[in-house]
Amino acid sequence: MTNQHISNRDMNVLWHPCTQMKDHETFPIIPIAKGKGVYLEDFEGNYYIDGISSWWVNLFGHSNPYINNKVKEQLDTLEHVILAGFTHEGIVDLSERLVGLAPEGLTRCFYADNGSSAVEVALKMSYHAHRNQGKEKGLFVSLSNSYHGETLGALSVGDVALYKETYEPLLIRSVQTPCPIDQSIQAAQEAVSHFEKLLKEKSHEIAALIVEPLVQGAGGMVMYHPSYLTQAKRLCTEYGIHFIADEVMVGFGRTGTLFACEQADITPDFLVLSKGLTGGYLPLSVVMTTESIYGEFYCDYNPYRSFLHSHSYTGNALACAAANATLDLFEKDKVIEANHRLASAINDGLKRFVSRKEVKEIRQCGMIGVIELQGFDAAKRIGVQIHRHCLANGILIRPLGSVIYVMPPYIITVEELGCIFDAIESALNELTL
Repeated sequence: MTNQHISNRDMNVLWHPCTQMKDHETFPIIPIAKGKGVYLEDFEGNYYIDGISSWWVNLFGHSNPYINNKVKEQLDTLEHVILAGFTHEGIVDLSERLVGLAPEGLTRCFYADNGSSAVEVALKMSYHAHRNQGKEKGLFVSLSNSYHGETLGALSVGDVALYKETYEPLLIRSVQTPCPIDQSIQAAQEAVSHFEKLLKEKSHEIAALIVEPLVQGAGGMVMYHPSYLTQAKRLCTEYGIHFIADEVMVGFGRTGTLFACEQADITPDFLVLSKGLTGGYLPLSVVMTTESIYGEFYCDYNPYRSFLHSHSYTGNALACAAANATLDLFEKDKVIEANHRLASAINDGLKRFVSRKEVKEIRQCGMIGVIELQGFDAAKRIGVQIHRHCLANGILIRPLGSVIYVMPPYIITVEELGCIFDAIESALNELTL
């Protein structure tokens, strides 16, 4: 079997996400035959270091032996069961463990099957909880430049201009408040002041503030100081609105702590998790919330007071097995401590780009390293060019426009990190001559 054979078949039947398919007339799609550790291998024996954890999901490498075995064991007993009126041991174990790990006060777990869906769960739950209290609060607040997914509700609270302009007639009501412009305390304070002004004007109609804690992902890997979260949560409590922490990307160790909210010492009203929850194996997401919000829906039967949301594959047993195995690895291998050493290596790799004229800024938060470029004509699609150059050198990265980022699996070595930065440096040398 050749790469070209699989690619040709693919082009006849598939429509890929975040992709202009016409590009692949001249740049063939790469078919992957198998993965092991941080490496992906195509059908012709070429290897690629997965420098972005396959869209930020893969924590402990591809075909991780421990997770593999746990999923295989589960497959022999129960693959899936309806979660309405039924349960299974795996999801009970997972929920108990998450409650024990999450910020104190998050005691209830509601499951979906991807990050966008979980964001929608949190939005609906927030609105409905207010409604059950007799309050009509149908407006949501998010940060400028934010991204929370691509279903209609999730798109509504994001701030990606292209999406908003295209689908605007279909979206729910939301407004944006400025995101801190950098990682300084001063920038955090300035952004908090803007948010407080908005609350003074509109808190009576606002259901919740939703944020990506510490790092805005698809919006360009913008990073900010944890004091913003601390102060924003205080204001939410003061004005009676909910605080939704969308940790779909930053949860499970990406920022240097298991959950990003820990660095601000806050408990959100809703904590949204997905991606790394199963180590990158299977679709699963969860919204964690408080006993107080859970209590707003707990009553004698009343269809209008009950929370109205469901997914066929909610709490899938195979996905729960992968998630429990992932948490096992965090416990056994002291992952957060090990990541601190890898983060230091990422910092060393970033330093080589500081003095380059085409580099606007480097920044880092835990296991996320960013190189933001400047001076390139947008029409030249510099990110696409860098992506192609790095693939030719055995490295998978996928820049966000002019923002190059490195977000590898946690099992990567310092030497393999060096290979990633070598490829990026080589790409910049070639493309900026």
